[in-house]
Amino acid sequence: MTHSTSTQTPLESRASGPLAGKVRVPGDKSISHRALILGALSVGETRISGLLEGEDVLNTAKSMQALGAQVERTGPFAWQVRGVGVAGFAQPASPLDFGNSGTGCRLVMGAVAGCPITAVFDGDASLRSRPMRRILDPLELMGAKAGETKEGGRLPLTLHGARDPVPILYRTPVASAQIKSAVLLAGLAAPGVTTVIEQEASRDHTELMLKHFGADIVSVREGSHGRKIALTGQPELHGAEVVVPADPSSAAFPIVAALIVEGSDVTFSDVMTNPLRTGLLTTLRQMGAAIEESEVRGDAGEPMARLRVRASKLRGVEVPPERAPSMIDEYLVLAVAASFAEGTTIMRGLQELRVKESDRLEATADMLRVNGVRVEIAGDDLIVEGRGHVPGGGLVVTHMDHRIAMSALVMGLAADKPVKVDDTAFIATSFPDFIPMMRSLGAEFS
Repeated sequence: MTHSTSTQTPLESRASGPLAGKVRVPGDKSISHRALILGALSVGETRISGLLEGEDVLNTAKSMQALGAQVERTGPFAWQVRGVGVAGFAQPASPLDFGNSGTGCRLVMGAVAGCPITAVFDGDASLRSRPMRRILDPLELMGAKAGETKEGGRLPLTLHGARDPVPILYRTPVASAQIKSAVLLAGLAAPGVTTVIEQEASRDHTELMLKHFGADIVSVREGSHGRKIALTGQPELHGAEVVVPADPSSAAFPIVAALIVEGSDVTFSDVMTNPLRTGLLTTLRQMGAAIEESEVRGDAGEPMARLRVRASKLRGVEVPPERAPSMIDEYLVLAVAASFAEGTTIMRGLQELRVKESDRLEATADMLRVNGVRVEIAGDDLIVEGRGHVPGGGLVVTHMDHRIAMSALVMGLAADKPVKVDDTAFIATSFPDFIPMMRSLGAEFS
């Protein structure tokens, strides 16, 4: 499960000419995970097109196979799942290995928690370091039980699913789609209504897709920024067609690259524009970014659009904490954009970044500092002093984190001196074609 220096893949990024072209970034990772899991919990056949074929999603596909579903690749980015029905998972013969994927691991924990089986969950060194206790707490209230675990409920761990799962009303301690989704997936197997209340609304992909597969689920506003989601348990979910939109979290990296590399003009097709995922676009537009939206359409409740992005002069802004759930994975590359902006950018309420693949708050600050950017962490706020350019010339330590690697490579495309990245191997977990796609737009990596 470790990643030795002998297998590292370093890369250097340097200033290039304008980026130009039309691309479609990979399918959305959140939708891809959920399509596989809900397909496996449904009766009949689910056909998925545009699936992200990165390591994280492929590990979820393997786990669905291990739990008894039939999962087959039928063509490029096209997959077919024959499900076992709600609470129909079989006991896996070996540990479920999720590699680097916290989303896949935590959502499948929820799905397994409602089944009378025992499963061992594991992952790579990075995933083993991430806390799982906040997922396990509500699942144990529903009748599941975790075997002996390390501090924080860290992997590897054994989860004993509930023989008679009970519905609960659960208030999430933080805005987390993973916690909410785990509770709802476990709630599928419980009689009665399982309710989740969020003080700050998190991504609603699970709710939208549950409805698409036939679940009785209602979501209403709760307070000024929250949601109350009620799911009626023990439905019969039916296989469905799912078209996976392009991932806005993946698009974030070439979008920022196009904004900071002078003269760039890049078009992105079918990018998901779910309002709970567009915090980065909102922020970049406030900074002065030229981002045009057209050809809006939707599938399975998820809106998508064509985006045209052109190089722009950016200015510093303050990003409010309530925007964090809609862009939690994009703060790293936003920090790169802020480094090239004129003026100070303050990103507030980033405590959730401390429990990602790495401590992303510290890692982001380190990435900027080593390349000559003035940056400060004040509590859970990140403060970047933009000076319109970045000196560059640094070596970025990625800590086995794909988003740090991609953010650093984007920075190097407009920095005064090349930026070196110690390891790009983990980019494959979410965006396998990132490097060739960027090269096709004119990026210079070596």
